[in-house]
Amino acid sequence: MAARPTAKRSPRRDDGGEHPSGDPRFKLIDRTLKRFQYQQDALIEVLHTAQEAFGFLEEDLLIYVARQLKLPLSWVYGVATFYHFFSLKPQGEHTCIVCMGTACYVKRAAEIVASLQAEFGVEPGQTTPDGKLSVATARCLGSCGLAPVIVVDGEVLGRETPETTLSRLKALLDTSQPEPMAG
Repeated sequence: MAARPTAKRSPRRDDGGEHPSGDPRFKLIDRTLKRFQYQQDALIEVLHTAQEAFGFLEEDLLIYVARQLKLPLSWVYGVATFYHFFSLKPQGEHTCIVCMGTACYVKRAAEIVASLQAEFGVEPGQTTPDGKLSVATARCLGSCGLAPVIVVDGEVLGRETPETTLSRLKALLDTSQPEPMAG
């Protein structure tokens, strides 16, 4: 009697079981991986899912995605650092991305960045010590006709000035402060 061939078990987590870490957020990533059949060209979609689940892309998460898609970690890291919408560090409660593309730059984008640095004490790529605001820059947001452009909490805002940006962010941060308890 001939021996039955045994199926080779894939290292991929497609069995619906719990992730070894016990973190249920990995199930979201695993679903996306399965939906795209572990195809390498689904990398950006998988990274989006991972960032939505975890808030940012820490190194262990990049390693996990690289292994599941059988891609070099350097490739996954390169994609995660190339696109401005991915973050390798925890983000603040609110985010402000300033476009530094040519059209925005010639219309005072650098002044907007400088005003944010002066007012909030953070460089692009940093978060305020209280965790309320993260500031970033992008190479180009593709809204050149609205230059200069910023993106605040996902909303694209055009024809900004240093003054309007500061005013908008101060109002946003003031409304996000917890209300004092009545005593």
